[in-house]
Amino acid sequence: MGQNKKRILIIEDDEQVRRMLEDYLAYLGYEVVTASDGLEGLKEIKARDHNLVVTDITMPYVSGIGIITVLKQNYPDIPVIAITGYGYHAEELANEKKADRILPKPFEIKDLKKSIEDLLV
Repeated sequence: MGQNKKRILIIEDDEQVRRMLEDYLAYLGYEVVTASDGLEGLKEIKARDHNLVVTDITMPYVSGIGIITVLKQNYPDIPVIAITGYGYHAEELANEKKADRILPKPFEIKDLKKSIEDLLV
């Protein structure tokens, strides 16, 4: 990774949300890689190193819960932020699977920024 840039993987099936997150994190100086569903996200996780993963919970093929499970089993040092618009049950599942942070949608972009900064210390 050039010049110590931290690489963040965003796994989000909503194209508008994915692009907004990608643009914002790139603006903050992170190297950003995106995946449009959980299956693509898993391929990307295996393909190269990431410093942090931001994943939606509810997605086709492989859910964010599946992503968190794989990360915590195989890559326990990679922090994961789960974002969800599906309320308490989805948040509980993400918590149970040991997501490092859970942000309910709609979230404040500053909360995402702070979560990333806290986890990438």
